[in-house]
Amino acid sequence: MNLVDVNALVGPRQARKRVGRGAGSGLGSECGRGTKGAKSRSGFKNRFYSEGGQMPLARRVPKRGFSNYLFKERMEVVNLDSLNSFPEGTEITRELLVSAGLVRSDLPVKLLGRGTLNHKLNVCVHRVSASARAQIEAKGGSIRLLPTRKDSWEIKRLEKIRGLRQARADRKLARKA
Repeated sequence: MNLVDVNALVGPRQARKRVGRGAGSGLGSECGRGTKGAKSRSGFKNRFYSEGGQMPLARRVPKRGFSNYLFKERMEVVNLDSLNSFPEGTEITRELLVSAGLVRSDLPVKLLGRGTLNHKLNVCVHRVSASARAQIEAKGGSIRLLPTRKDSWEIKRLEKIRGLRQARADRKLARKA
């Protein structure tokens, strides 16, 4: 018996489809793609949203409502009970929270009031909940709020509005004079 005599098993391997090799092959001429049109061309990709010239669904459906997704503030959250590991009178800053592993990303930090605070701390974060503020102040601690990116945009917007109002007022005075 030689390797030539061994027949391949039926099923595990299927002969690849050789298209465009003449009429006798069974897949000559149009190569199994039908006749004409974009689908018969090479390089055609059928996008899932393609509707072939029909007005697309995204344009047929009426647009209503508002999504706050783009404008929502994302924050890192730290609870009061996790601050008990710091010694009394410590200045709690973002850098200290990162080094302690309580904050991982570069997002602003918000302090929430879960748990109880055992001693006085001075906190310097971006946002503080009302219950956390009450507990910190009850223990004699202090809170300093840092501006977030949203706050800086708001400040710039208000400055621009004030500037516009001032410019209008100046123009009115100039007209009267």
